[in-house]
Amino acid sequence: MIPQRLAAKCAAFVAAALFGSSVVAVRVAVQEVPPLSLAVLRFGQGGLLLVLLLLVTRGQLRIEWRDLPLLALLGAILFTVFPVTFNGSLRLIEASRGALILATIPLWSALLSRATRSERLVFRQVVGVLLSLAGVGLVRAEDGLDWDGGLEGLFGDALMLVIALCGAAYGVLAQRAFARYNALSVITFAMVLGTLLLLLAALVEDPVGVIQRLDGRTVALLVFLGVFGGVLAFFLWTFALTRLTPTQVAVYINLSPLVAAVLGAALLAERLTIIFTVGFGAVLLGVLLVNWPGRTATAPTFQSR
Repeated sequence: MIPQRLAAKCAAFVAAALFGSSVVAVRVAVQEVPPLSLAVLRFGQGGLLLVLLLLVTRGQLRIEWRDLPLLALLGAILFTVFPVTFNGSLRLIEASRGALILATIPLWSALLSRATRSERLVFRQVVGVLLSLAGVGLVRAEDGLDWDGGLEGLFGDALMLVIALCGAAYGVLAQRAFARYNALSVITFAMVLGTLLLLLAALVEDPVGVIQRLDGRTVALLVFLGVFGGVLAFFLWTFALTRLTPTQVAVYINLSPLVAAVLGAALLAERLTIIFTVGFGAVLLGVLLVNWPGRTATAPTFQSR
């Protein structure tokens, strides 16, 4: 049991790092590719890779009809509404500003879990969630957030808030699917069904014409977003949800913008300040408090078929 939970925590950490890298990649790619087409190209290739992986590993490809609405709902939340609002938001606001709003995902996750009675947080975990949010806020406050932008900026903020709600809702609703299917099957069907729902809407952007206009840099970004920021990141996130509670996983999302900053310092020689170090430490402490072993209500362990 302990190795499985440790693996889940490592998976959530790596997924958070990939999500942080994806924010930057989407911010660049969405300037060249319309939001709907970007989402279809990203998760379309991801869905195909996951189906091939299931075929190669002889995984669970058959689902029962009664489970189709739930899997379609998961797909719509994570791979239809989520990418459209995410890509659209990053056209209107800065990535750092969006990262602060995304940091509220653990709060929404805790509230939804409480409302559905799927999880009950102890005082230590509540403190951890608030501490991680405060750490992100401290780092972002130092960088400076331009909240000017009129109605356009407010609309971008609203879109990012929808994303935060989607991330929390997926973590809670996915628990029902894990009772019947393993993580790989759940994320495969969710990504494929979500992309199919999105494809019809994307036709208004002429995705064929968009593909023809792609340059080498944008293609590389799309491959990264599809393979690492798509297949790998969302599979690891979903796997973590099979071993941990929604809030225990959601709190890792606050590592995303901070990991991106560390990568910037390592690869681009950007300077890390004392305030950043304090904020990063607060986030890490918050993650530890939420995930520290103790007498807490935890998610059931689902066995893969």
